[in-house]
Amino acid sequence: MKRLLYVAWGLIGILALWTLIEYPGRWYLYLLFTLTANALLYLGFRRDSIFFDAFIAVLLWLGFWWKLSVRVVFFDERFNYAGHFDGSPEAFDRSLLAASFAFAGLIAARIVRAALFRYPARLPEQWTPGLLPFYARYRKPVLFGFVLFAAAIAVSNLYFAIYQRGVIPRTVLPYGLSGVYSWLLLFGLASFAGVIVHLEFRLRNETTYSAVAVSLVEGFLSSVSLLSRGMILNTGAIGYGALRALAPHAMRTSLRFWVVSFVAFTVAFACSVILVNYVRMSSPQASPAFGEVRGMTEQLLLERWVGMEGVMAVSSHPQQGWALFREALQEVPARKLSFYDSRIITSPYADFDFNKHNFISLPGVVAFLFYPGSFAFLVAGMFVFGAVAAAVEVSVFKLGGKNLILCALLAQVIASRYVHFGYAPRQTYLLFGALYLNVFLIYFADKALAYWQRSRRV
Repeated sequence: MKRLLYVAWGLIGILALWTLIEYPGRWYLYLLFTLTANALLYLGFRRDSIFFDAFIAVLLWLGFWWKLSVRVVFFDERFNYAGHFDGSPEAFDRSLLAASFAFAGLIAARIVRAALFRYPARLPEQWTPGLLPFYARYRKPVLFGFVLFAAAIAVSNLYFAIYQRGVIPRTVLPYGLSGVYSWLLLFGLASFAGVIVHLEFRLRNETTYSAVAVSLVEGFLSSVSLLSRGMILNTGAIGYGALRALAPHAMRTSLRFWVVSFVAFTVAFACSVILVNYVRMSSPQASPAFGEVRGMTEQLLLERWVGMEGVMAVSSHPQQGWALFREALQEVPARKLSFYDSRIITSPYADFDFNKHNFISLPGVVAFLFYPGSFAFLVAGMFVFGAVAAAVEVSVFKLGGKNLILCALLAQVIASRYVHFGYAPRQTYLLFGALYLNVFLIYFADKALAYWQRSRRV
């Protein structure tokens, strides 16, 4: 493992040096950008890190450092949809300086959190007095019932188009049930899969293929149903949480298990991406050729990550200031071009029919906090965002039965929301509300099952 890390850091160093030579602006600002971005990545995987540290570091590193370096070296410094960004050295320098300040704010929040809270090196054997005995007794019915339920939700959503990424719903369910579908497909089902994986590991005190199968089946079904290429996020978070849970729970594992799991995950993820791209590109008149689907899939390796273009567009906007920030803050969901698409960039969705589709471009949290043009506000804002995420993860750990897999999943949800921030920002409370609803459902289910089992013994 250490050798692989040395190789990875060596390749990062080579790309950084190459980019430093090609970078059109001031070399020391690119060096500052590289140091802060990679420091954030390094700190995200130290022993005293929490899951949010890791996920936000990876997503920002890909969206900023990776994307900028690759585009400077291999794409002649071309950036798509960067608004008024003119490619001048001054424009490059201002955008990299903003990103560096943002990373510094997150690093400061991480340092403070590490001084106040760290995950314990060992966790107690029993902390779910209701769920674990119930699962031990009804393991097979629970596994079968969960897979059947996940399949029913995914298939019905795919057929009726209740909630899908970028598509106007064809079916609106009564009594708020459309919202229930959204919650289940976004992370509700994944959180239940995370609980099952956690119980499976604890019941057998070792890693099991049943746990892997449950997570992969749920992730594949939910991603295809949502028309999302993001299966790697939820399922990858569950896998990383399971990996981090080994030592605190003194669990047994084997290299073969992780190799088989990784291969199965890679195949499932690739199939989900190709299938979703095929469905997205299909029409009643014709089906896309395999080459078109493959080309769209390859673009995701670089274009999917949000970050650098948003900061470039905002930092170069001629009306950057507090008025622009207040206007962005007031945005509400609507079937029209988003504020960012209509005011900040030349949108690729300008000619789309918003009665059928709801595609939006996203600036990301760094660009959003830089609307006022204040570096001090950007640093303070990123510090607050990092502190809030850490507080939520700590509360999930304490309320969710000290389930590290659940902590990893929900930390990833928050990190992903931050990275894709900017559209209807005041609606973020709905995500946090659904997240805590999720946790309380698990908490009260455990208490209710514990009470039921005690009553049976009396």
